[in-house]
Formats: sequence, structure tokens, C-alpha cells
Amino acid sequence: MTTVTPVPSPVSPGHPLPAEAHARRRSSARRRSTPLTIAMLAVLAYFLLPLFWLLVASTKSTQDLFNSFGLWFSHAPRLLSNIHATFTQDDGVFGRWLLNTVMYAGVSALGAALLAAAAGYGFAKYRFRGHGAAFNLVLGAVMIPTTALAIPTYLLFAKAGLVNTPWAVILPSLISPFGLYLMRIYAEDAVPDSLVEAARMDGAGELRIFVTIALRLLAPGLVTVILFTLVATWNNYFLPLIMLNDPNLYPITVGLSSWAAQAQNGGAGASSDMLALVVTGSLISIIPLVLAFLLLQRYWQSGLATGGVKQ
Repeated sequence: MTTVTPVPSPVSPGHPLPAEAHARRRSSARRRSTPLTIAMLAVLAYFLLPLFWLLVASTKSTQDLFNSFGLWFSHAPRLLSNIHATFTQDDGVFGRWLLNTVMYAGVSALGAALLAAAAGYGFAKYRFRGHGAAFNLVLGAVMIPTTALAIPTYLLFAKAGLVNTPWAVILPSLISPFGLYLMRIYAEDAVPDSLVEAARMDGAGELRIFVTIALRLLAPGLVTVILFTLVATWNNYFLPLIMLNDPNLYPITVGLSSWAAQAQNGGAGASSDMLALVVTGSLISIIPLVLAFLLLQRYWQSGLATGGVKQ
């Protein structure tokens, strides 16, 4: 039996050994990742430090807010008492503001997502006269700031008798040009033309195709639009400020602003800890948004990933 001895491959004089080359690659990767790590830590601190300050400030009284270190707790934390005082101030109006905000943001987000899905699907799968001009008009609407439309919207709703009603906040929030653009781009790849044609050949109508087939395929994109609209409506301040006069209809943004004005001016109903209540109310107001992102992030991430991949 003949034994074959493997012959090592020759290494050129200038070529490094495999172990040495691997070590050099690891060292090079480490050097490249250090600036990126520092940049990511800076970005993380930029976003998390305000939230940490808000959490710390919510455990303090108004006096401690000015007399203690801003990024650490005081000697006598009072988070629970601040939360209780926030919900009982002015006969519990903060709870009403919270429910109003949930209603405004929830109805607006669902309605805007459905309208954007229908319009985006129409632009993606149908060709009609003025198709390009209409879509360019949508793109132009994305560039218009919402504050520029606030006064014309108020005049329009005043003529219709809808000022100082929940519809004055909900109806303008249903229109989302960016959501329409996003759903059009997403529908082009997420809903295959062959599937639509097969459904038509089976006798399905256009509405049935959209409801039973397209909406299911557009679900990740719908979640993305819902999240964007939810955050935009939840944080909306200027529109409800000019549309609503009744404090019982205020969302959290306008309600906390009125409390802050009372704390600054010492108006009627102001207490010595009013500023602490404003800070605590701000902390409570971001909790639903954090929960929404945590619950829907997997649908959101899959939606963005699928929309960015050509099928």
C-alpha cells in the first residue's frame, strides 16, 4: 500500500502566512469598528439622556427640580405621589386628556393607513389618465409643512361647523401623503401582478381582490404607516391648539401646555407642584408610544425590509 504525503503549498516571500493574515484582518476590523462604536454610543446617549432625565425629574418635587442634580434622583423620590397628583389634578382631567389622545391617534392612524393602502395600491396597479401628474402632486404635498395648512384648515372647518369637535383633529390627520407614497412603493413589489390577474380570471372583483388579497400582503407596510401616523398625531400640538377650545377635548400635548402656562404664571388652579405634574404627565404620555413600538416593531422591520427588496 502506497502512502501519499501531502506537499505543503509554497508561500511567496512577500505573502503573509494564513494565521498572520487572519490576525491582520481582525486588527484592521477592530480599528475600523472603534469610530463606529463611538459614534453609535454618542447617538444612543443623544436619544436616551432626555428620556433618563424625564424619568429622574418625574421623581422630584418642583423645588427639587431646581435644587438637585438634574441627572440623578433626589434624597426623597416621590414618583408614585406625583403620578397620583397628576391624575387627580383638576378633577382628573389628565385621564380625559389621555383618553382623548388615544382616540385621536388611534382612529387617525388606522384611517390614514387604510386610505394610504387603497390609494397606494391604486397608483401601483392601475394606469389612468393623469396618473403621473396625480402622483407628482402627492410628492409635492409631502414637502408642505402641516403648520402651513393649519389656518386654511381651520377656516374650512369653521365653515362646516366642525371646530371644537373631535373631527377637527381626526379628519385632517387621515390624509398622509408620505404614507400614500410609502404604500405605493411597497405595493409595487409586495403584490405580484400575476396574483392579481389570477384573481381576476377566477371572477373576483377589484374590491374583493384588494380586501382579501392585497391588504394581507400589504400588512407590514400598513403597520409602518400606522406607527408613523400614530406618532405624528400623538405629538400634534398646533392643530388641536387652534381647533379646540374646550379643555375636556384637549389632547395631552395641549393639556400639559396649559398646565405649564399655569405653573409659569400662577393662574387659577395652579399648585406649588404644578411643574412637577407637567414633567410626570410628559413621562406618562410617552409610555403608550414606547409600548406601541415594542409590540409592532417586528412587523415594522419586516415591512421596511420587504419593501426595500426587489422580488
